[in-house]
Amino acid sequence: MKNDNCKIQSKREGFSRRNVLELGALGLAAAMLPGNAFAKDKLKVAAIFATPIEEPWDNQIHVALQKAETELGIEYKWSEKVQTADFSRVMREYAQGGYQLVLGDAFAAERESRRTAKQFPKTAWLFGSGAGPAEPNFGVFDNWIHEPAYLSGLIAGKMSKSGTIGAVAAMGIPEVNRLVNAFFAGAREVNPNIKKKVAFIGSFFDPPKAKEAAIAQIDAGVDVIYAERFGVIEAAVEKKILAISNMSDQSSLGPDTVITGPVWNMYPTVEQAIKLVKAGVFTAQDYGDFSRMAKGGSSLAPYHKFDKTLPAEVKDLVEKKKTEILEGNFRVDVDENTPVSD
Repeated sequence: MKNDNCKIQSKREGFSRRNVLELGALGLAAAMLPGNAFAKDKLKVAAIFATPIEEPWDNQIHVALQKAETELGIEYKWSEKVQTADFSRVMREYAQGGYQLVLGDAFAAERESRRTAKQFPKTAWLFGSGAGPAEPNFGVFDNWIHEPAYLSGLIAGKMSKSGTIGAVAAMGIPEVNRLVNAFFAGAREVNPNIKKKVAFIGSFFDPPKAKEAAIAQIDAGVDVIYAERFGVIEAAVEKKILAISNMSDQSSLGPDTVITGPVWNMYPTVEQAIKLVKAGVFTAQDYGDFSRMAKGGSSLAPYHKFDKTLPAEVKDLVEKKKTEILEGNFRVDVDENTPVSD
């Protein structure tokens, strides 16, 4: 594919995570569904990313697809930094190039991606989206990691000495709001008097702006901060306060600063989609459930150095709540209202 604005590469890394339920017998209609015509060939899978691949949200999808390349034997290519104006063109190029499954993030290109998907009904499309699936072949997913965000909040509420915690996030949209709100809900579960600071940078990837917003919060008294965006941890390291990471295990960015954080594992979602496409039964549906803790789609990052310094009562509380979530005895509320500072 020739595309001056897109960087297309392929990787070969991976490991096994989980197995999906066995598929039942296929009906005659399956012959017309995406992927069936290629069932005996190596499945070609592509991804389209609006941001640089370093951006944690897209990177988690990318990492999952790299794993699938080794574990499930797919052929994988991707395009990063795809502008909205180029989105449809890149989708068409992948579909016309024989890619049977295409993933990515369509938040900034909802109309373009859905309109283009209808033009290629034999291609399976699976995109991060704030809207629902669209027949016949446009599936959706999102990072439903509010459960470990809540657990992180329990820790923040216990570890804050100033009584003020903060969060620097992308923007006040539902998929971001529910994480930030869950974080603060966890903190107030253990400390009802905790005060919160919230800042939105208006971008999914602007590390300098995120760092600047974090420094402003720290100067205002925040001593534990939720790094929903890249750049915040750098500020926390410089100012020597505690931080909660997001999307992936980011302890390496600040071993003495990052306690833990919600981790999004896209592999269960990717594995399910690939299995369905290979079997010829991919349909438009919402794959959001595969991002929840009970499905293995999200978790809390390891404590690393903090495993020795985090109070036992805090770790015990987190384990208790995590068990309740996994067993279905506790439900973290989904609050998608835009949070504001106290």
